[in-house]
Order: sequence, then C-alpha cells, then structure tokens
Amino acid sequence: MLSGCLLYFLVILAMHNVHAVLPPRVDTLTRLDRNSLIEHYFHLGFDYSEILGFLLLCHRIQISLRQLKRILSSNGLFRRRAYSSPPQVITAVERELRGTGSLLGYRQMHQRLRCQYGFTVDRESVRLILQSLDPDGVEQRSRRRLLRRQYHSKGPNYIRHIDGYDKLKPYGFCVHGAIDGYSRRIMWLEVGRSNNNPRLIASYFLACVKELVGVPRIIRGDQGTQNVNVAAIQRFFPYDDQDDFAGEKSFLYGRSVSNQRIEAWLGFLRRSDTEWWINFFQDLKDQGLYNETDLFQVECLLFCFMPVLQDELRRVVQEWNLHKIRPSSNESSPPGRPETLYFLPELTGTSSYLNNIKAIDIDVAEDVCCESPDTDVPDTFAELAQIIMDEKGLEMPSSPQSALNLYLELLSSIEDI
Repeated sequence: MLSGCLLYFLVILAMHNVHAVLPPRVDTLTRLDRNSLIEHYFHLGFDYSEILGFLLLCHRIQISLRQLKRILSSNGLFRRRAYSSPPQVITAVERELRGTGSLLGYRQMHQRLRCQYGFTVDRESVRLILQSLDPDGVEQRSRRRLLRRQYHSKGPNYIRHIDGYDKLKPYGFCVHGAIDGYSRRIMWLEVGRSNNNPRLIASYFLACVKELVGVPRIIRGDQGTQNVNVAAIQRFFPYDDQDDFAGEKSFLYGRSVSNQRIEAWLGFLRRSDTEWWINFFQDLKDQGLYNETDLFQVECLLFCFMPVLQDELRRVVQEWNLHKIRPSSNESSPPGRPETLYFLPELTGTSSYLNNIKAIDIDVAEDVCCESPDTDVPDTFAELAQIIMDEKGLEMPSSPQSALNLYLELLSSIEDI
C-alpha cells in the first residue's frame, strides 16, 4: 500500500497546477498513451507509488491507486503471477553470460531481465539459474574475485606503463608515474604543477632514459596531448629493424582503464599514501587556511609542500621496489622484489629487453622535446618567499608539519607587506 505520507504528498500536488520539467529519458515517452506508460514503468520495476508519482509529476496524469491496480490487472501485469516462461528466462541468462552479464550477481541480473527483456521473474529463480549455468562465476563473485585477462610481459623493459595521477590536482599537485610491466619496478614517480604539459612529461621519461642509457621495447600510455612528446621520442630512437614493435608500434595508445599495471599501482598509492595527503589538504580548506581561488595561497602551498611531497613519493617508490611480491598463478608476474626482478632477470629465466641508446640521440631528444621541471615554478613567488625566509632565518621544510609552519609564516608575512 501507499504510505500515508506519500498519499498526502500526491494529494497536495494534485491540488496545485504542477508543471514538471521532463528529464530527457521521460520526455521521449510523451507520445505514449496512459496505459502504455503504466506498462512501461511496470516493466522497469517501479512499485505502485513510483508509477503514480511518474504519471503525475512527469506526465500530468492523475489516477488513484485502485485505478492503477485495475489497469495493471486488465493488461495481465502482475508481480507475483503470470511469470515469464522459464525456457525464455534461461535463454536470456545464457545470452547475458556471454557478455558483460557474466559480471552480474543475481540481483543485477534480475534487474536486467526485467528492464531489458520485460520478464516477470522472482530473484530466487534467477539465483538458481545462475548457480546452474555459471557456478564458477557465482563462486568468484561470492569471494569478490573476478577472472581478469591474463597480463603478459616477457621480461624487464618489454613493456612500460605510464600514467598521471590527478587525485591531488585540486590542491595543485599532479603526480606522474611509470611502472615496468614484468618486474613491477616503479621507474619514476614525480610531482609537478601539471600532467598536461607534454614537454614536462617527456622530461620525466628522458631522465629515466639517461639513467638506464636505454628505452623499453614498448611504452603504453593514455590517449591525449600529454603523451605526444614521449611517443615521438620513443619512436625516434633507432631499433632493430627485425623487431615487430619498432617505430610506430613502440608506443601504444590506449584507454586508462586498459593500462592495468599502472592503474593498479596508482590505486595502491592512494591506499598507502596519498589518501592521507588528500585528507590533510582538505582539512586546510575546511579550516579556512587554504583557498584555491587565492593566488598567493596557491603558490605558497606549492612552494612549501612540493619538495616534501616529492620526498615522500621517493620513499614510497623505494619501499615498493624493495618489498617482496608474493607468488601468483600468472607466470608473467613472478614473485620477488621489483628491484631484483628488474636488474637480475636471469634469476627468473628471462632477459632484459632494454634498447640501448646513444648519448647524442638522447641529447637531441632532450633539446627538442623536453622542459625542465624547475621551469614550471614561477620565479617571482619563489624569490619573494626566499627573501622572507632569509630575513626570518627559516629553512625549507622536511616534513608535513614543518611545511605547514612555513606556509602559515609566509602567508602571515605576505599579508603584512
């Protein structure tokens, strides 16, 4: 039955001239007559009160609860009677299991059968059908474990994944990282003022190239202008002509959700580190100590916290690269320390796929495509902050608390100028 409150609500609305603005989805239904609308909302799974609400608010059709039940009955629409044919339901479930429906539990499958197929079926029947047709999937979902595509990498430097991390971007900090697909070694993890500057992203890449004097066989990154210089450099360097992934194929564009190695690791980064920073900066906002529309506060926050955050990220990388990864069923994801797996691939029966690069080629790429991270910092504010620090005997911070103290001191001094 309709609750007393909802009945009262509908009565009050009916007494007034209600002109609801139709949502796009509802607006397409205006050509249907009253009974067709009722049938449509019934098959979407709405209950009596919701159907009456849609009719009144979106279509300006006013009927009583008794009238609604009579219309449903005359059209053979029942929730607990006239169930759909079991063979039809089973066939539909089998069809869904061949696609994205394989990820659905019985509740979501029940909803899909009602909405997409117009079936009348109870949840328990759907649960039993899934248990019979897809017992392995039911077991995996009950354990919150899903089968995913097997990741494959032949050895270190076979493929490297790069991506930006923008969870701290609301506070001005943009993190960018890279991970080796085989060893899971973090190749770089840098924080700057932007992840959209292709010259800055290329500088992270070239710094790693200089350190290793080589590039990976393949780099995978998101589509977007931020990666165009990295792609150009990767494709510019000379390769073995016999390599199927030489030239254009040495950099692969793809969606962020498909870049699973770096996406998974950035999830770990949030759980293990940046969640704290997000809460820290949000607390500053809540306390009125930071306003993203105040230019001085924005620049002061970046000046004080950027080096502290970068040091923190380097510690995270070091700890990760030295920790032991547990065994898994995927042979392309061997257990061990990322640092060892990367630099000593022979211990796991493989070899490095690093392509050695001449220093002159690295210099050319750097001159044409790169920008130093230091050039991304406004000199004017840094000079002003340094003058204040020299006058007051202040030093650059080494911890979040000392960075906060410097931040507050600089803002106070600037306000007094």
